[in-house]
Amino acid sequence: MGVKLGESKWKELKRKSSSQRSLTVNQVNDLRGKMAQAGATVKVAKNRLAKLALDGTPAAGIKDLFIGPTMVAFAADPVSAPKVAADFAKGNEKFVILGGALGQTIMDAAAVKALAELPSLDQLRARLVGMIQTPATRIAAVVQAPASQLARVLNAYATKDKAA
Repeated sequence: MGVKLGESKWKELKRKSSSQRSLTVNQVNDLRGKMAQAGATVKVAKNRLAKLALDGTPAAGIKDLFIGPTMVAFAADPVSAPKVAADFAKGNEKFVILGGALGQTIMDAAAVKALAELPSLDQLRARLVGMIQTPATRIAAVVQAPASQLARVLNAYATKDKAA
């Protein structure tokens, strides 16, 4: 049995549904592009299906976050998706981070934003390689220093003998 609404009620319902807090298609595509560049993926989730999929998993604690329009971002690197999401949220008030899961750890919005401040795995690897290479460079400079000093001393004596 259908429900009959007057024309004014339909207009009010249409106005309310169009003023909901959601992203435009261009904004969603922009977010997807930024996530892809960072090696992450973002999906629009049906709340009921997401809750069913989370049952029995270590991340089941985030089921309560699936209310209203929901997007899920994930990546192999635990920092890349939160980093892109936090940057995107700064420039778009309609995009709100509700929380997340990292393994068995359930995080609130503040924890996700704190995770976004950490360097990515690639940045950490680069720092580690730099730290490993620095001592090797210093050792090579120290080993070469006596030889170059000896060469300068010999050159000085040779120049002195020629002058004399």
